[in-house]
Amino acid sequence: MSISFSRGSLAALLAVTVLSFGPGTVNAAEDAVVIPPPAVDEAASSGTETAIFAGGCFWGVQGVFQHVKGVESAVSGYAGGDAGTAQYETVSTGSTGHAESVQVRFDPKQVSYGRLLQIFFSVAHNPTQLNFQGPDQGTQYRSALFVSDPEQRKVAESYISQLDKAHVFPQPIVTKVTETTGFYPAEAYHQNFLTLNPNYPYIVYNDLPKIENLKSLFPADYRSQPVLVRKAKG
Repeated sequence: MSISFSRGSLAALLAVTVLSFGPGTVNAAEDAVVIPPPAVDEAASSGTETAIFAGGCFWGVQGVFQHVKGVESAVSGYAGGDAGTAQYETVSTGSTGHAESVQVRFDPKQVSYGRLLQIFFSVAHNPTQLNFQGPDQGTQYRSALFVSDPEQRKVAESYISQLDKAHVFPQPIVTKVTETTGFYPAEAYHQNFLTLNPNYPYIVYNDLPKIENLKSLFPADYRSQPVLVRKAKG
């Protein structure tokens, strides 16, 4: 399925559906899954920590983390490939090694890496879908965690194993844990896309339900005002 269909033609189709039948007739593409917290987590430390999450279209993943208390910034971008191919049109070919990703800077005294993982697996995406997420298909939409140090890797791998053993999902988790080799912010028009375009049909169908799920399942971690990206490359 091409990117033009998933975010263009699909948007047009959903717009017609909503106008014809009313917004209440279009359901969320994916449901949240209630999962236990990680048994292994990082200890709270001072300063700011950075983590990179890839879980399909970065619009929704960014939107979710922007509403999490303790998150200081959530930037949409590309990870897994080279700097020279970190452009949207090139990444969309699925041949660059990049995944649409979100770089999250957070205060570990307010929210732990493990808690962010719980939110990521529970409401931000479906970790059992291999190289696709909802209507978007291709390796650029793969589920991945780009870790910055051995502690993050330990927590991530332990949590994936814990969830698989508990069979909280109907299929095995396909999320890959790899070292961070670089993160490249996406173009300015991709930043804060969910907040700036709440009526865009793709957002209404695929992403706004994620925010509602975050609010419902993680009320202590939810904040109504998202932390937005102020500066991004054009």
